Amino acid sequence: MVGIISYGAYIPRYRIRVEEIARVWGANGTEISKGLGVYEKSLPDLDEDTATISVEAARAALARRTVDPGEIKAVYVGSESHPYAVKPTAATVGEAIGATPVMTAADYEFACKAGTAAVQTCMGLVKSGMIPYGIAIGADIAQGEPGDALEYTAAAGGAALIIGNRDPIADLNYTCSYTTDTPDFWRREGKPFPRHGGRFTGDPGYFKHVLGSSRMLLSDLGTKPGDYDYAVFHQPNGKFPVRAADILGFSREQIKPGLVVPYLGNTYSGASMVGLCATLDIARPGDRIFMTSYGSGAGGDSFDITVTDVIDSDQFNRDAAPTVADMLKDKKMVDYAVYAKHKGKVVMME
Repeated sequence: MVGIISYGAYIPRYRIRVEEIARVWGANGTEISKGLGVYEKSLPDLDEDTATISVEAARAALARRTVDPGEIKAVYVGSESHPYAVKPTAATVGEAIGATPVMTAADYEFACKAGTAAVQTCMGLVKSGMIPYGIAIGADIAQGEPGDALEYTAAAGGAALIIGNRDPIADLNYTCSYTTDTPDFWRREGKPFPRHGGRFTGDPGYFKHVLGSSRMLLSDLGTKPGDYDYAVFHQPNGKFPVRAADILGFSREQIKPGLVVPYLGNTYSGASMVGLCATLDIARPGDRIFMTSYGSGAGGDSFDITVTDVIDSDQFNRDAAPTVADMLKDKKMVDYAVYAKHKGKVVMME
């Protein structure tokens, strides 16, 4: 059985409140917070980017489980904000964690589901016997144009999953995807900020694909929402995943552990994977987890996951790396000026 050998996440300490962004643009911060279900979001430090976030998440995964980095023969990094247009983030990550020379390394792009697409690729390589371990990462320092609706949620963070078949802490029982050409969100080559199709972001973007992929998995496996202990959905804001869960029949208690967006923001490619890490932080043997990611453009990836006894064994140490809850509490609030400097919205003239 192919599964998750270990996991790790990384969230920068710096945060900004939605009210502070609204103050600068003359908007009503209270109404925006209520409408989005997001109260504050993370932002990178001056020397943090997708590569450093990916390395930190990968190192956290390796801290929890003894895995020879030399046996990690695939490194895939999914992101919308790779540091280079031409130069793989995955090669940098592989070198930093001691996995080089890896068998294969690549950067993935599919908006916010690039990380879960990397998980699916690692699953196939492990199951075929081509590699013993692969590492799939979803990480972003998400972009949002000043004053645009995206700026209130676009955040920084990421997660890494080591995929293999040697005593996994959680079995990846099944995965499926639902994809169409729906241009609800895009960024042209050379443009610093993405554009979005406004009302198309919800329907026919997010909900068509999240519900489509989720219903496909439930139908394929003959399962129902009550068969799962937890559920994680892509979380661009605090409203969409709750509505998706309600429509499908999942309870608020099932999604609560993984719903980290209110105090994190939307980490794009890291969003659903950080939610999964938060769920694994509290999961017990036998727990069954349902997860569906979403990427604009547009598609959804769904997963059926069962936690194994290994998660509570001597082979795995959850306490060896910070939990998602720990990182959310460890924060430093900043004002819009500091935020703009950290995000590169302000450039010093020489």
